[in-house]
Amino acid sequence: MKPFLVAAAALYVTLAGSPMPAVAELSPQDPGGLEALVEPATGELGSSVVRPEPEPWADGDPWADAISEARQVAPSPRAHLSPYPLVMNDQVRFFLDRFTNERREAIDLWISRGGKYIDMIRSILRRNGLPEDLAFTAMIESGFNPLAVSRAGAKGLWQFMAGTARRYGLRVDQWVDERLDPEKATGAAAAYFRDLHAIFGSWTLAQAAYNAGEMKVIKALRASGSKDFWPLTHTVHLRRETKDFVPQIQAAVIIGRDPERYGFDFKDFEAARIERISVPAATDLGRLANAAGMSSNTLRSLNPVLVRGVTPPGGTWDLNVPVGSREQVLTALSPAPRRTMVAQGGRPTRVAGDGHVHVVRPRETVTSIAKRYGISKDDVLRMNSLETHDRIGPGDRLRITEKRP
Repeated sequence: MKPFLVAAAALYVTLAGSPMPAVAELSPQDPGGLEALVEPATGELGSSVVRPEPEPWADGDPWADAISEARQVAPSPRAHLSPYPLVMNDQVRFFLDRFTNERREAIDLWISRGGKYIDMIRSILRRNGLPEDLAFTAMIESGFNPLAVSRAGAKGLWQFMAGTARRYGLRVDQWVDERLDPEKATGAAAAYFRDLHAIFGSWTLAQAAYNAGEMKVIKALRASGSKDFWPLTHTVHLRRETKDFVPQIQAAVIIGRDPERYGFDFKDFEAARIERISVPAATDLGRLANAAGMSSNTLRSLNPVLVRGVTPPGGTWDLNVPVGSREQVLTALSPAPRRTMVAQGGRPTRVAGDGHVHVVRPRETVTSIAKRYGISKDDVLRMNSLETHDRIGPGDRLRITEKRP
């Protein structure tokens, strides 16, 4: 038994009371060299299945215990694990035919969209010693859509549920949802896959567990006596969604390894050129964009993790802004200059080279002040960098460029 499977064996003992044979690791196969006589799959293409949260246990959490032990004996994070085991059987062939025929339009969209993320995903997987083919798990999960949301609340490129996302270091709260950050979510998915491989010793079983939940796959292995994913597809111990999930990924991998052969192409995308600026807590992206003279959609699209369109309270936040917009954003963030000229008795006071300063008196409004000087309300707002809903009060000083009382 491989060292990192010792913890998995202990977990099987916990669940069933007797040891289970070590899970056999599959070897890579020639796509046309291995034929398994199984019934064609019938599941729906790309159906997003939410991974259940870890099941509660009265005497501790065996999954957490097993992961903790497995991490102590598993290879270092950068150690390369086994290659991805690609097979060609009736189930995989069913989806390969479907992807290249009646669902070609959808697959073409997914692969085209994936061109924006595939290099980043492969790079992170490679850096963590994982097979690059795992990237196509995201294609089946979300169609390479980083903003995808399932009916049950799974989000992002990798369709994480909130609990699993937090377990792997992503921030998910009322202000920030890092499941919507493609790069951070991919890093979390890589860590999750390493843990699943440490438990099951097999990439196909790891992907099944990613879809159905770790405990369901462990129980299915115990109940069936199997050591491999493919025999589980003939049992009642896994749902049809999970039985079809892995063959869909295998079909996507076959296409992804040689997309031109199947008439597909990963479109080249020029990454958005951005820079980061530290902004105060509770900065409203809409108001900031308006003050900086840009579309509010620009800042929202560059910062999808800010689910309310406002930076979280409690501290500064590094905001993504378009390259070249730093100065205008910093100017928009600067507070309006304080007026140092004190008006006497509420009378307008001339400021050399800077028009007039009006000291606001009780019950005065922007509208009444504008009328007093024969200018429009919008002029007053513009001169003082105010928004329509900003309030003024007694003692405030407003700049007035024209004096027509």
